[in-house]
Parts: sequence; structure tokens; C-alpha cells
Amino acid sequence: MEGGPVDGPVSVEATFRSEFGRVVATLVRLFGDIDLAEEAVQQAFVVALERWPTTGAPPNPGGWILTTARNLVIDRLRRESSRQDRHTQAALIHHVDETREIGPVQDDRLRLLFTCCHPALAQPAQVALTLRLLGGLQTQEIARAYLVPETTMGQRLVRAKRKIRAAGIPYRVPGQTELPGRLRSVLAVVYLIFNEGYTATTGTDLLRRDLSGEAIRLSDLLSELMPDEPEVHGLLALVLLVDARRAARTAADGSLVLLFDQDRSLWDRDQIARGHTVIAGCIRRNQPGPYQIQAAINAVHTSAASAAETDWPQILQLYDQLLVQVPTPIVALNRAVALAEVRGAAVGLADIDLLDLRDYHLLHATRADLLRRLDRPGEAAEEYRNALTLVKNDAERRFLEARLSTVME
Repeated sequence: MEGGPVDGPVSVEATFRSEFGRVVATLVRLFGDIDLAEEAVQQAFVVALERWPTTGAPPNPGGWILTTARNLVIDRLRRESSRQDRHTQAALIHHVDETREIGPVQDDRLRLLFTCCHPALAQPAQVALTLRLLGGLQTQEIARAYLVPETTMGQRLVRAKRKIRAAGIPYRVPGQTELPGRLRSVLAVVYLIFNEGYTATTGTDLLRRDLSGEAIRLSDLLSELMPDEPEVHGLLALVLLVDARRAARTAADGSLVLLFDQDRSLWDRDQIARGHTVIAGCIRRNQPGPYQIQAAINAVHTSAASAAETDWPQILQLYDQLLVQVPTPIVALNRAVALAEVRGAAVGLADIDLLDLRDYHLLHATRADLLRRLDRPGEAAEEYRNALTLVKNDAERRFLEARLSTVME
């Protein structure tokens, strides 16, 4: 027996979240086929679901999944090859055992990230494919993150994988001359993975630490790979500063705690210090970009000893800069929150009412909060109900339900 009997589904789920992307990336390097790698890893987890409840989880669950998936691929390729083709089989095993790549970064997940972000793919497909293969997100989770139907996202993923195969897109980190052209998509992917880890679109828990941790790790690798790109460092500073508040974002019962109400003694001060150092280096370069500006906003938040001491005029000024570079409704919504702090809830609400984000639960939640502050409880209650019809995460749902009950008292 490999270990004591455990709750199989829970153990397998935890392993899936932490190891799926790493194992898929390793198999893609070994065999060069994304579909083959993904299917084998999924099959390996099915085997784990069957065995681990009685045998217990192995001492190294990720290694067990990798070995099982690798053997499944080899068995499949052997079955599909000609019985007489012994030389091909021998070459296959040799390739699996000996394949190595000499390049700027020897990391399987980073190689897969750049493969998924190849310019031959449209950016929505790049992001979706990476979230699926590296983040292990299900199709419906990615669809919700993009506010598109699940069938649309499923078709997008299938087409992306077919395009990689048909175009012969290489599985490698591109050379130094190619790196800048891939940067925008790669950063977007890493940031979306982080966001899914920081506020999960679905599920009972608000946080998925495996995903946010993976995004920080990838950001670190990118900063080593591209030391002269300010936006790479801006992203690293951003994820460090936002993640530093993680321990204070939920109460003991798992419920959401807003930034205004967080116990700042729980913030990771070492991580904040590192984030401030990174963003200070970006500022000295004087080449501001969206990630650097967002990092600067979070640097202001994390510099305040209390919510009351937050420098909201500076945050509003930074959002003004961000909105010029990224003129999206989401940025405008965040700017309206800062505007409400500087010029009052009524002014912020007027800005929000200009936005077309009816299917975004945070717009309704923000409107509800401002209406509550304006002593308009009936309208606030209606907006909390609107947000509740759209929210998918249970922790956020419980928070909204609690707020709704307060305005109805």
C-alpha cells in the first residue's frame, strides 16, 4: 500500500489543481502532441479516482500522475504503431527518456505558455488554451471568465489546438528576437490565471492558491527571461502586491472581507516590500504601461496603515492614466469607485450609470454599495438581488446575501 486510505475525490482534486498544468506541459515536451498529453493526464486522474480511495494517495501524487500518464501515452502509441516498426518504438522510448532542450529557460510550463501564445492564434484563443492546459480550468470556468457561452469557448479551444498541430507551431521558448512580439498575450494569460486564483469564478472557495501561486511563479520566470521589459516587472509587482493581501481577504468561515475591512496585520509585509521594490524600479524607467499603473495603484493601497489613510486622490489620478491606456468598462468601473471616495458616492454612481456592464455582477454590487451609502436602501436591495443572479462563487454569494439582509432590516 502506497499510503493510508484517504478521501479519494478530495485528494485527487487537490492533486489535479496543483499538478495538472505541470504534467501536461511535461508530456507535451516529451511527445509533442497537446491532445495526446491532455487526454493521458485526464485518464491518469480517472485511474487515481479509482485507486486512491482504497490504496491511499501516493507519497508523491504529482509524480504518480506523471508516470501513469506517460505510460498511458507510450502504450497508446505502441498499439497504434505497426508491430513490425520496432525501430520506431525504440526511438520513441529513447526520445521520452532523453529529450532535453537547451534554451533561455528550461521550464516545461513556460515553454507551453509561449506555444499557446503563438501569434498564429487569436488572442482570445491563446488565453483560453493556456488557462485550460496550464491552469487546469474547465471549459465552463473559462467561458464565465470571458462572458461567452460554454459551447463557444469549447469550439475556440478545439480550433486553437488544431491550429497548433496544423501549423506545426514549435513547443519552445522563442528566441530573444521573438520574445517582444509574444509579450502582450503572455502577460494577459498570466494575469488572468492570477485573477482566477485570487477570485475564483465558481466553487465554494473564494481563492485558488494553486493558480495565483502559479501566476506569480510564471511572472518571476518572465522577469528573469525579459529583464529589460518594464511591463513584465509591472505584472510581477502587481501580482505580488495583490496576493500579499490574500490572508486577510476571507474570514475564518471563508466569507469575503472587503479591502476596507481587512485586518492589515495579516498582510504579507515581506511580499509587499518586494512588490514596492519592483514597482520602484519600473517608475525609474519612466515607460508606464497598464500593468505598471495597476501595480502603482496597489502600491498606494498597501502603503496605507489603515483604510482611512488611503491616498484616494492619487489612486484616482492613476486610474485616469490607466483608462487612457485601457479604455474598458471594467477599468471605468474601478475608476468610479475611486471617484466616489474622492468626490462622493453620488458622483461615482453617476459615472457607473454610463457603463454597459449589465451581465457583470460587480457592477451591480458596486451600485448597491453606493446606493446604500446614499441611504437609498430599496434601490440598493434591488441591485444586490441583481448581483446575486449573476455571481457564481459561493463566498461572494454569501457576502452579497449578508449585505442584502442589512439593507432590508
